[in-house]
Amino acid sequence: MSDLVVDASVAVKWLVPERHADAAVVALSGEYSLLAPDLIWAEVGNTLWKKWRRRELQEAEASGLLQDFRRFPLRIYASDALLDLAWRVATRYRRSLYDSVYLALASHRGCQLVTADRRLYRHLERSPLGTHLLWVEDLG
Repeated sequence: MSDLVVDASVAVKWLVPERHADAAVVALSGEYSLLAPDLIWAEVGNTLWKKWRRRELQEAEASGLLQDFRRFPLRIYASDALLDLAWRVATRYRRSLYDSVYLALASHRGCQLVTADRRLYRHLERSPLGTHLLWVEDLG
């Protein structure tokens, strides 16, 4: 079983039907040990909140999905331990600190970050960090 860092753009697809949701579910196949920084809880929650605000989800549904998210088999890592590396990634590659924390975890663990964030992927796929990136549709 290989390690795989999962970002919120992939994790939210486990909860709601979106583009690339079928591909995202492959991460749950048992082939991977799924890792994420602790900020994934807030990011998935914020995405569900936005969907509620846009009336894509009812309040009870969004709340239930956030509770349901806890059942997924994620090994959670503290973001504060990744901040120095994340800061260097963010400033060098001009990516948000949020995205950089996921990348820092993948780099630190020597594995890949699977993402459905097209802008992040395209910006970094040919950089030295590209070896740590995996497009969601390329899972499996």
